[in-house]
Amino acid sequence: MNIFKGLLFLSCMSVVHAHAQSADDLNKQAKTLYDAKQYLPSARLYAQANAATTSRNARKSIAYNCACSYALAGNTDSAMYFLEKAVKEYRWLNLAHLQQDSDLDALHQLPAFKKLVTYMEENKITTTDPAQAQLITTDIDRFWKAYDLANGKSIDEQKKIYQQYYLDTASYGLQDYFDYKIRSLDMFVKTHEKLNKFYGSIKGNTLKIATQKPMIISYFKKLKEIYSDAVFSPIYFVIGAFSSGGTSSDNGLLLGADMNAYGPGIDTSQLSLWQRNNLGRVENFPVIVAHECIHFNQGNIKEDTTLLCASLVEGMADFIAELMSGKILNDRQHKWAKGKEYQVWKDFEKEMYLRRARNWIANSDQETPDHPADLGYYMGYQICKAYYDKAADKKQAVYDILHIKDSKAFFDASGFREKMEKK
Repeated sequence: MNIFKGLLFLSCMSVVHAHAQSADDLNKQAKTLYDAKQYLPSARLYAQANAATTSRNARKSIAYNCACSYALAGNTDSAMYFLEKAVKEYRWLNLAHLQQDSDLDALHQLPAFKKLVTYMEENKITTTDPAQAQLITTDIDRFWKAYDLANGKSIDEQKKIYQQYYLDTASYGLQDYFDYKIRSLDMFVKTHEKLNKFYGSIKGNTLKIATQKPMIISYFKKLKEIYSDAVFSPIYFVIGAFSSGGTSSDNGLLLGADMNAYGPGIDTSQLSLWQRNNLGRVENFPVIVAHECIHFNQGNIKEDTTLLCASLVEGMADFIAELMSGKILNDRQHKWAKGKEYQVWKDFEKEMYLRRARNWIANSDQETPDHPADLGYYMGYQICKAYYDKAADKKQAVYDILHIKDSKAFFDASGFREKMEKK
């Protein structure tokens, strides 16, 4: 073949090869090229990765990164095309980041960019008024419709039913929760089969959650009293596969109703030790919401990789949630630690400045009947409480906690070490 045909053949083969690669592989290659400042080839691979994935959340981040690479390459038309897809089609909602991202400097003066900023401002999902917070429970209703239709069917039939009646009609929150915490429809259905006695017993309690909205709003109003800058996102109540009690996304807070449905008559015989110990009572669900609301308001914290920082991030959410509700969320850890406070502190002190959060937070595999997991929540709570108790201005203390810039400096200012050494 001549040189032209040879080049054409190689070009075609490279396109075929790129499409044969997974979206994840293409995404990684695009990031490598971005890091090497090869922006145009990076953008082209991001575009291919965007077309190759079926995940809306993956498309959201990939499309945004594609826009960044195109903008850095000077191709502003393509950059705006992918940026608009990220925002309008996939709900990339972080306006503050978009406006501050230097990768997009080439776009900032374009009329299309300014129009997109206006669009995002007009379609903001957050509110500063606690009474206007959106509490969305429709996914729970859709789940039980699918559950009743799927009951007694084969695994393959159940997957089709849950896809049609639960996931195809999912809220934005459930779409995010599925992508982040479930990922596999097959795993979702098999978990429900494995825990069929548990899921068969929680319907009534999950339906009670809709009646808790006035209490949740009252907690939000209390937060506004003690922290005037509080912002409230939409809150989605969903049913997963005992996947997560609570997490967040650009669309709001995502709360697993199935992990907060315990009460009289709930069958826990099929649950593991950790699952039983971390199954929240339905009447305490509003406190879980308060905890997650604090996470949504932590945007200005400067995080690091230490156990101390991770514990402060979780512990402050527990502590301020108590100020909002009058209830301690992780009371199991508090009850266990009663009389053991000094020893827990000394164990924590050994690892607090190391990358050891795995030993203290989300460490369900280390749970034993004699030693609970997640004691990092307890330690972070105690440090934040020490800071708050020491402060003369309590509102300023709440502000300081939510704006920690240096975990070690905050710990030193709390007086917690001195308090414990007196024990």
